[in-house]
Amino acid sequence: MQGVLFLVPLVGVVAACAALCMSRSRYYRAQKPTVKRNPRPRPPRALSEDERAKVLATLDSDEFMDKAPAQVFAKLLEDGTYLCSTRTMYRVLAANDQVRERRAQRQHPAYTKPQLVATAPNQVWTWDITKLPGPTKGTYYSLYVILDLYSRYIVGWQVARRESAAVYQELVEACCKDQGVVPEQLTIHSDRGSPMTAKSTALLYVDLGIAKSHSRPYTSNDNPYSEANFRTLKYRPDMPDRLGSLEHARQVMRALVDWYNDEHYHLGLALLHPADVHYGRAADIIAARQRVLDAAHAAHPERFVRGRPVQKAPPPAAWINPPPTEAVAQ
Repeated sequence: MQGVLFLVPLVGVVAACAALCMSRSRYYRAQKPTVKRNPRPRPPRALSEDERAKVLATLDSDEFMDKAPAQVFAKLLEDGTYLCSTRTMYRVLAANDQVRERRAQRQHPAYTKPQLVATAPNQVWTWDITKLPGPTKGTYYSLYVILDLYSRYIVGWQVARRESAAVYQELVEACCKDQGVVPEQLTIHSDRGSPMTAKSTALLYVDLGIAKSHSRPYTSNDNPYSEANFRTLKYRPDMPDRLGSLEHARQVMRALVDWYNDEHYHLGLALLHPADVHYGRAADIIAARQRVLDAAHAAHPERFVRGRPVQKAPPPAAWINPPPTEAVAQ
């Protein structure tokens, strides 16, 4: 503004405002004297300070502290009392920074981020349920898959007509028996679906000596291995667009699970089969691959510009939500 006041006597208002990219209306408003307005008088019908304090005390009382002003207004009228209008109650609350949800509210519990690590098979399993398309539009089958965290091996699966805690409980019992799991050995991780959080499932875990772990609500990253496994299985070319029957669904999934466990070269396992890692055959396979690489390097060392090739091994540990300081490959 000082620049405009300096230029106006020299070049005029229009040129000065254009040079400084300022509107002329702003310049003219600045020239008007500031008018000091008197404070607005208190309306004669306004509540007195004592009356406003009484209204606030009533709204904050044990009887009305969890009720909306409209409900307080109605209850007071039934009791033969009129303090003020509902709108005035809101004004009193706003003046005291109390315009908010005043009813007693259930607080969401604080969920802890799950942190699980597996350094060997059958230490941590993850499981989930996904939908498979049925024979007609709107019909689906439920696919249950239990996955070993360390080896990515599918230790058990089932296809059922619907989600049920009983189906999962039969499946996990069979898997524990097949894998020779003993009490206090295994942790099973899942999301918070109804079969996962069922009381009967928790009681089964107690009977089998299994520790349970759950994802946080609406946090799919807390169960990434099961989600990735479903993505691999359901987008295989062998998966039909629709499954004609429950028996057909089980037949298709049996072939896909066999392929995944025994034929699929898993990128997260240094291109080894999950079954090889799960059953301890990885070391022999890595050694055999290394001998082939060494022979190729000896025959043509000039082709390996980075030196002797080394066959990678699977990560020593698999994590769900590793600590920030842990440099562990997922």
